[in-house]
Amino acid sequence: MIIDLRSDTVTKPTPAMLQAMAQAQVGDDVFGEDPTVNELQAFAADMFGMEAALYCSSGTQTNQIAINVHTRPGDELICSNLSHIYLYEGGGVAQNSGVSMRLLEGDRGRITAQQVRANINADDAHYPHTTLVSLENTVNKGGGALYSIDELKAIRAVCDEKGLILHCDGARLFNAVIAQGEDPRTFGKLFDSISICLSKGLGAPVGSLLLGNKDFIYRAHRRRKSMGGGMRQAGFIAAAGLYALQNNVARLAEDHARAQVMGNAMRGLDWVKNVMPIDSNIVIAEMADGIPSSAVMVALAKENIKCFTFGDDKIRLVAHLDINDEHIAALEQRVQTITRAKLDEAALVRLPGMY
Repeated sequence: MIIDLRSDTVTKPTPAMLQAMAQAQVGDDVFGEDPTVNELQAFAADMFGMEAALYCSSGTQTNQIAINVHTRPGDELICSNLSHIYLYEGGGVAQNSGVSMRLLEGDRGRITAQQVRANINADDAHYPHTTLVSLENTVNKGGGALYSIDELKAIRAVCDEKGLILHCDGARLFNAVIAQGEDPRTFGKLFDSISICLSKGLGAPVGSLLLGNKDFIYRAHRRRKSMGGGMRQAGFIAAAGLYALQNNVARLAEDHARAQVMGNAMRGLDWVKNVMPIDSNIVIAEMADGIPSSAVMVALAKENIKCFTFGDDKIRLVAHLDINDEHIAALEQRVQTITRAKLDEAALVRLPGMY
């Protein structure tokens, strides 16, 4: 049995989701005529109490569109130095929007209202114009860390006072919704725009949504077109996203519970120094001194456990829709068989892409 913990993006559609896709009513979405896409967009906007939504191919696309619509070339945005928009979107902020980034070091990727206030540029021609704050919730690189609602409200207040726009990279926002027992509309009231991903914990095969007011989504739609994001009979994949929103949100609590068990399985192993706090479905384990994370990845692969390295000394394990209690029980047993000797042997192996 292979246990694939690399990401919550590796899930396959369930039979019920496939049936919804096969039965989808479709039309030409570029003309605004796909009924399933329109239903998905309306359903998601209503969930968050926002005026409108736009269906896109990926979370990177929704983030990049949002940044482009909210800013002008030469502006500056504020975000964490662990943000996905900085680390993992191919330099798109610079390439697509010509915007510089003020990177702040926070607590597991979570920045504070005080930090935001202290990093707004003065109204001086020598400095770029600060226009946008982007928060990632949950924070992938921070091990699925959650922002408290109080801190989000405090950041919102600073943005209102200083005339800044507030965007949420909510690729895993539903994990925060479930972990904190909040209504999605709580988040909808706090942000000017929200990006949510359907192909991570919710289990859809593809797609993300950008949420905001009608004027913002109108402009975002135009930007999506110029980025080549117009899709025709997209209802077949939109149906999977609609099914995910209607059926797979509450079950994220199961992923969170299994992540806790995975974390406990990693703690106490002599080759693990530390496990970061687990707030949602992501487990990040720091290796003991002298043990490269690449060696651990190789050793786990020999036990049919797939994971990702998170730098030279950390690995990431992610619970998701296709991981059940049987997988977790097998993980608990298999990690116990990995010894220092096996890790020393694994350290000599070079996998493709490892240099």
